[in-house]
Amino acid sequence: MPTMQDVARHAGVALSTVSYAINGTRPISEETRQRIFDAMEELGYRPNALARGLASKRSRIIALLFPAAKRGLGLTELEFVISAANAARENGYHLVLWSTEIRSAAELQQLMQQGLVDGVVVMEIHDQDERIELLRTIDFPFAMIGRCADNSEINHVDIDFGQTMQTVIAHLMGLGHTHIGFLNHAREEFEAGYGPAVRAQTRFLETMAANGLHGTTRFCEPSLENGHRTVNELLAEDPDLTAVIVMNDRAIPGILRAIADRGWRIPADFSIVAVVSSARAAEMTIPTITTAEAPAYELGSLATEMLIHQLEGEKKEISERLIPCKLVARESSGQCPGERVELQKN
Repeated sequence: MPTMQDVARHAGVALSTVSYAINGTRPISEETRQRIFDAMEELGYRPNALARGLASKRSRIIALLFPAAKRGLGLTELEFVISAANAARENGYHLVLWSTEIRSAAELQQLMQQGLVDGVVVMEIHDQDERIELLRTIDFPFAMIGRCADNSEINHVDIDFGQTMQTVIAHLMGLGHTHIGFLNHAREEFEAGYGPAVRAQTRFLETMAANGLHGTTRFCEPSLENGHRTVNELLAEDPDLTAVIVMNDRAIPGILRAIADRGWRIPADFSIVAVVSSARAAEMTIPTITTAEAPAYELGSLATEMLIHQLEGEKKEISERLIPCKLVARESSGQCPGERVELQKN
């Protein structure tokens, strides 16, 4: 494989002159520049992506800001990352994942000022998100997967939580369920204004009330143990509960265990529907889980393309898209039971 030194030797110039021709940091004559590029072509030398970007003062690298410190990257989250990476590659860009939580606007500003990325796709959006305010202030190119309180003049895509909840609740209503619980993300995420936690709970309560149904909600940390404890709390508050909607994949094994502890069967005695989940996660349990599947591939691709259009100056108007989750009925949702007999514990 030819090196930059080989190019310098073939063109009859110093190694530093080849570097100047590639990165544009110092002026060189057009004749010398052309001789260097001819040598690169003859030898089959290709400078790396960063070097090519420096020549045009662009890296052709974008970052996906996806803080995953608490919940980690599960199967559903990885679908967003993969789709964004594929969209970047198809448009001649590279994507890097920034999964470390950025704790202050100053930290984000430092990252942006390194000059290593041309723009960012921001995820895990909060209603009042200081990352978004900073990006607006410094006029750095970005797009969002999610929404904040003020989305004016921002390219963004998000899940349509209103339509998603209507679809899921209509599914359970059609099976005869009238007492339905909602198991959300952790309380601290809701109180911090994390968009999905706030919108899903709001739409759940609105849709339940509009249909005259009895709804009960609980927050839950993302773990088996907390899923087990929280569904028992829901049942203690409403013993007539026959179904639960879950927006917390990591809590589902605990819910399954809690139902089994009571001697109940799924879905004969109790139904479960996961929202903002994925087929891969839903099919890893017994029984498989009825799921409102997140449009992860579509959202990741759209947001990345919105950002790239902005970087390329191809689109001036602001784009926004809301896409509902798709309901896929599996083994965990069934007809509302008549009487249930709970297993007697010694």
